[in-house]
Amino acid sequence: MGKTVRKLEVVSPVPADIDIANSVEPLHISEIAQQLNLSPQHYDLYGKYKAKVLLSVLDELQGSEDGYYVVVGGITPTPLGEGKSTTTVGLCQALGAFLDKKVFTCIRQPSQGPTFGIKGGAAGGGYSQVIPMDEFNLHLTGDIHAITAANNLLAAAIDTRIFHESTQTDKGLFNRLCPPNKEGKRSFSDIMFRRLKKLGISKTRPEELTPQEIKRFARLDIDPNSITWRRVMDINDRFLRKISIGQGPEEKGMVRETGFDISVASEIMAVLALTTSLADMRERLGKMVVGNSKAGDPITADDLGVGGALTVLMKDAINPTLMQTLEGTPVMVHAGPFANIAHGNSSIVADKIALKLVGPGGFVVTEAGFGADIGTEKFMNIKCRYSGLKPQCAVIVATIRALKMHGGGPEVVAGKPLDHAYLTENVSLVEAGCVNLARHISSTKAYGVNVVVAVNKFSTDSEAELNAVRAAALAAGAFDAVICTHHAHGGKGAVDLGIAVQKACESVSQPLKFLYPLDTSIKEKIEAIAKSYGAGGVEYSEQAEKQIEMYTKQGFSNLPICMAKTQYSFSHDASAKGAPSGFILPIRDVRASIGAGFIYPLVGTMSTMPGLPTRPCFYDIDLDTATGRVIGLS
Repeated sequence: MGKTVRKLEVVSPVPADIDIANSVEPLHISEIAQQLNLSPQHYDLYGKYKAKVLLSVLDELQGSEDGYYVVVGGITPTPLGEGKSTTTVGLCQALGAFLDKKVFTCIRQPSQGPTFGIKGGAAGGGYSQVIPMDEFNLHLTGDIHAITAANNLLAAAIDTRIFHESTQTDKGLFNRLCPPNKEGKRSFSDIMFRRLKKLGISKTRPEELTPQEIKRFARLDIDPNSITWRRVMDINDRFLRKISIGQGPEEKGMVRETGFDISVASEIMAVLALTTSLADMRERLGKMVVGNSKAGDPITADDLGVGGALTVLMKDAINPTLMQTLEGTPVMVHAGPFANIAHGNSSIVADKIALKLVGPGGFVVTEAGFGADIGTEKFMNIKCRYSGLKPQCAVIVATIRALKMHGGGPEVVAGKPLDHAYLTENVSLVEAGCVNLARHISSTKAYGVNVVVAVNKFSTDSEAELNAVRAAALAAGAFDAVICTHHAHGGKGAVDLGIAVQKACESVSQPLKFLYPLDTSIKEKIEAIAKSYGAGGVEYSEQAEKQIEMYTKQGFSNLPICMAKTQYSFSHDASAKGAPSGFILPIRDVRASIGAGFIYPLVGTMSTMPGLPTRPCFYDIDLDTATGRVIGLS
């Protein structure tokens, strides 16, 4: 493994992403698996170019040493994105195809919402991509469909239970939940013992329960106003943000308001990303809280009897998908939790498998969504807590374009041509914007990792502008700052970055430091994160105060915090560019993903169901019916 397996024929100007992807014939995925010393019993093939790597690999390699662990974050982005995925892929192509290192790229699975919406796909770009690009951006191996099915099964279970409880006596409900078998004997199903244990009832046979115990066991008494669980689908559909259900003639009086989120915002996606084994996933899915009883007790998926069924729907989704880059280096694609509401990182199991497969001296490079204030912070404080893994190096991706915006440049709007200021040299604008980069460097260094800045070079960037960024990065404490051209040249354009990352990993000396201990209060943890943003204080709404009190009372205050805030500023105000400080961070509401294992405060308004623009990407997407090739994916 690690030898150059495919030579890229680079042309200039850089063609469309899909044209580059289609110009390269991928290796059969079994060849990629072979390079990794994976035997056929370690993976299941999904066609010619994708395979699911089985978790049994982890058991087999349990005693072997891990490779180096690298996380890629970014500065606060423009709406156009600064090329984190492209840099992640380009760095790996450099390490594997040019520097002869064992390497693995671990990235999130993209949602079909952005693919058909405004953003397009997320396979990297130019000559630094994951292929086949169309399969990567569409159904892949069906994980998001499995999440959608599991999420909606739980939603159906909630409303069905309320419906049946409203029409039956305690005894009638109990008799139907524990029906007699052919011999006329009643018994509890396995999952029911979880509820009995939760209620402190140690009896094992239905006939032993007192009328009071029957009532407590059978009647969940869900408060419809407390239900937080919504339905999901994996497309952008703004008209489903708020809906009413129960309009059918048989559900008279059962109408309630709810809505749809996009599938990647489902807590089940966050569970998939943070789980460490099949048994752990079963526990997390069962512990997901969907609302409260009228007495204020949390109601879980296991209380509804559905935790086991959810696990069955997710049993294949837990296995990461093996793919490849344009230059034939291996890629693990797994999970894609929403980067605002959830933690925006790919899965722990993919990283763990990859670290064992590359071994000592090898590299696993994973990407954290959005700017480092969101993605890298959540990677460290949530993902690394649950995985027990420590990164040696954090890469921060910067572009001249974004730095000019932070320096006071005109607004950057997706779909509109860039202002002249972004296309011509303006060193002072770049230097002014480097305050944003400097804060990302200092807050990332605080975790005890070395920070390497990757400047993703565009053709309009001048030498003087690039030098200004390099100087500012080093002055702010970066281990190194490297100019990269991987979009135009593939791995060859990120060789210097690869060398810098290797040196950074080899010279790290500090242990991983978290931003806060778990045993402090919810508010203390929120305030520690707010401080890292530059906030002068935190303000809680009445609703937020109420929720914090409730979660503390329910015993959930020892969970890590997952801030849901805009990615376009350190603050809650998307228009506050650069490095704002002293602002008061408003916490509008506080919610919890108990199964996934975090509390998420809402800073401002966060949409969990995006809408389509006037001219969505789907206008350009079609099939060449003669060749069967997908065209127009961006």
